[in-house]
Amino acid sequence: MNTQKYYVTTPIYYVNDVPHIGHAYTTIAADVLARFKRLDGYDVFFMTGTDEHGQKVEKAAQQAGLSPKELVDRVSQAFQNLYPILDASPDVFMRTTEKRHIHAAQTLWKKLEEKGHIYKSVYAGWYAIRDEAFYGEKELIDGKAPTGAPVEWIEEPSYFFRLSAWQEPLLKFYQGNPDFISPASRRNEVIRFVEGGLRDLSVSRSALKWGVPVPSDESHVMYVWLDALTVYLTALGYPDDFSEERQKLWSESLHLVGKDILRFHAVYWPAFLLAAGLNPPKKVFAHGWWTQSGEKMSKSLGNVIDPVDLIAQYGSDQIRYFLVREVPFGQDGDFSETAFIRRINSDLANDFGNLSQRVLSFIQKNAEAMIPVPAIFTKEDEELLDAARQMIDKLRKHADEQALSRMCEVLWETVGLANRYIDGQEPWTLKKTNPQRMKTVLYVLAEVLRYLGILSSPIIPKAAKKLLAQLNIPEDQQTISSLEKHLLATGSKLPIPEGLFPRVQTEIIQ
Repeated sequence: MNTQKYYVTTPIYYVNDVPHIGHAYTTIAADVLARFKRLDGYDVFFMTGTDEHGQKVEKAAQQAGLSPKELVDRVSQAFQNLYPILDASPDVFMRTTEKRHIHAAQTLWKKLEEKGHIYKSVYAGWYAIRDEAFYGEKELIDGKAPTGAPVEWIEEPSYFFRLSAWQEPLLKFYQGNPDFISPASRRNEVIRFVEGGLRDLSVSRSALKWGVPVPSDESHVMYVWLDALTVYLTALGYPDDFSEERQKLWSESLHLVGKDILRFHAVYWPAFLLAAGLNPPKKVFAHGWWTQSGEKMSKSLGNVIDPVDLIAQYGSDQIRYFLVREVPFGQDGDFSETAFIRRINSDLANDFGNLSQRVLSFIQKNAEAMIPVPAIFTKEDEELLDAARQMIDKLRKHADEQALSRMCEVLWETVGLANRYIDGQEPWTLKKTNPQRMKTVLYVLAEVLRYLGILSSPIIPKAAKKLLAQLNIPEDQQTISSLEKHLLATGSKLPIPEGLFPRVQTEIIQ
């Protein structure tokens, strides 16, 4: 039994608006990794949640004619409702308005204050409400934040974190932990930013009331990013129930974030933690953005994709597979209906679905609907079985690198090999000329389907579960350990097979 730990988190989604395809993307990516590690026997903890404080929420609530609490309750629930629709399997959903989190954030603040890393002064500078971020004069581009967000000049009393003191320690940390930031291009961006010099960071607001009160001065609330980032620790029981086992999980933590919030996770967060005497997370992976048919998604353009509508029309496995497969994780991607439907019909229906239907239907009709007993395996049989076995280590490697599209490629390479094996072996001919050889071929194909069903389950859980049920694989044997220890049992009566993926008949929009 693998006793290794694995802690994966999504960003803490901001609740000034309802969830969209970008939220679904990160959640699905985290879910694929969590499911794969569970499949491999890891002790997995998968956390997601909502970031519910800050000026942007306060402003959105005013515009909606609601109190901040009413707004965050409503939008947070929309996120919670999304997870079963996505077939996501988080172990905990955290809200930054929860009492246990407020306690955790204030505890971290006290540690920073006790160690002399926080002092009081006056903040005068540019602030982008949309980003909940402070920017220096040199960072502005045409009078706006680097993200394009409008900025406003703020002057108010503030508490500051001595971020400037952490420039060299952070650079040393990055050097000693080369895998801390991925992909490599993002790591280089962060290092260049830190090498350019760090200014002390304003970590409180006195003009804002919707936030976590500063424990020593309740006329201030904590800067939303110091508050929000702490939730990754809150979920593990920090500070009161931060057991040794939970600390081991923290040492194996992976934060999946959008590239726009990398600075907060890869600069501010490790600095806060190191200053408080805590270890930073093991890794921060920054993924790209999705556009819609080549255009950036925005409400004004009316091209924001609602994942709930998409899943209602096509299915959760279909959207999970497309988002994971279409673009290498870490790069930007474009969502088009044409590409989406092509993936469904080609990869899912034609390749994987057709393989399953061909094999199981042939067994149903020509092998008494039972897994047949094989004879001696030929070179061709062993090559296909070896390809199936080799998927395990390949998938492990790609999962550890967050190379999600490569995980799909590994699976579909074997799907392609199995389809070509059928064509080459011609079991329909063997039925007449060599029935025992036909049974061996069918056994090999059923065994490969077992591998594909189990190993594809992190990506397409509904279809994988359906396939494994049609192979009569008990739930307690749907693990990587079972694949490594046991061959497919023979003689079990199989149910009448059903298709895994319906083809999309709708006309493709060009």
